[in-house]
Parts: sequence; C-alpha cells; structure tokens
Amino acid sequence: MPANILLVEDEPAIQELIAFNLTQAGHHVMRADSVEGAMGIVRNALPDLILLDWMLPGMSGIDFAKKLRAEERTKTIPLIMLTARSDEQDKIVGLETGADDYITKPFSPRELQARIKAVLRRRSPQVTDDVVEVQGLRLDPTTHRVTGHGKPLDLGPTEFRLLHFFMTHAERVHSRAQLLDQVWGDHVFVEERTVDVHIRRLRSALESSGFDALIQTVRGTGYRFSAQQ
Repeated sequence: MPANILLVEDEPAIQELIAFNLTQAGHHVMRADSVEGAMGIVRNALPDLILLDWMLPGMSGIDFAKKLRAEERTKTIPLIMLTARSDEQDKIVGLETGADDYITKPFSPRELQARIKAVLRRRSPQVTDDVVEVQGLRLDPTTHRVTGHGKPLDLGPTEFRLLHFFMTHAERVHSRAQLLDQVWGDHVFVEERTVDVHIRRLRSALESSGFDALIQTVRGTGYRFSAQQ
C-alpha cells in the first residue's frame, strides 16, 4: 500500500535517486534538504515514515530524531536513518536515539524497499497491504473487501479505514482524538464526535455477521477492538 514518506537528505543526487525509486514503488515522497525544511513539512501533516540522513546542515539527523521522539505528536513516527557511517557504535547511537532501522550507504533500492516494508509492518501495519483476519472477520487492503465468515460486508471508505486501523491495533484503547489523527489524518479539523458517528456506522455494517461486538466502548476513554469480552 502506498505510504507518505518524508525524505530528509541534503545531497541532491542521492535525494533524487531515492525519491525516484520510492515513487516508482508507488509511494508519495515529500522532500527536505535540512531539518528546518523537514520540520515545516511535519508541522503541516505527519508522514507515515521518515527517511533521515545522519549528516545534515545545521541540526544533525541524530538531533532531529531526538526532537521527534521527545514530542508527543511525533514520537511514534517510524524512522529509518540513512548514513555513510558503518561503525557498530554509530549504529548503536542511531538506534538508541529512537530510529527503527539503520541503513548504510550505498544501498540498493530493493534493500531500502525491504527495510521500509518491514518497519511499516512493525510500526504502522495499517499502511501495509497485509490481509488481516480476526475470528472470521477478514479485511483485504488490496481489494478493499471485508468479509464475515466468508460473506461480503458493505463498508464505506471511512468505516473501512477505521476497521483496518482497529484490526491492526487490537486490544489497545484509542481516544477519539487519536482515532481522528490515525484514520482521518493529522491536521484534519473535524469534531471528535464525528468518530462516534462512524463507529455507529461501522457497528451497523458488522451487525449482520455478529462482529459488531468487537468494537467496544471504553467509558471515559474511547474505543477498543477486542475479541475478549
């Protein structure tokens, strides 16, 4: 599934090559050649993943990674460090800073794609193409189909995204604000009660197959997708 990837790289030739390969793979690429430029992009909307060069003009990639991990809004963004440093200690520093992975230049487009897919599967499973199934409820992101015990279920696009997020984050409680950020998108200004409307629609769509009970209300907190009663 296409992801919104922020590429922070100050060498024009490398930036162009990486952006070209990511675009060819179907991703949407946002580019910055400095931390300042990257911060401007992140302020407007959160990317699904950041590819961050270690050595940047002004603030380094390591310091930017620390800043991202220190802020509530950005601390969970998947992050891959790009660097020419291959020493083990440098890798340890990068990972301890909060990077999810570390890739040493030069690297092949196939290796980068594999690393991106692995990190997204681990940190942001809702932006992958993997089929998700829970107790007979099956969601296929590629075909955009949902079935309950083999029978097709009719969901609107928002309800589909909401269910996909729930199924890939089972047993976790999410506030309305968190669901708005994750499903509707960061910086989308709609009322939190909009979530309640779409939860009702999702439950209604799942009711015929009996899966509506998987969408649980957690009083005073938000909602949870759970097979446990």
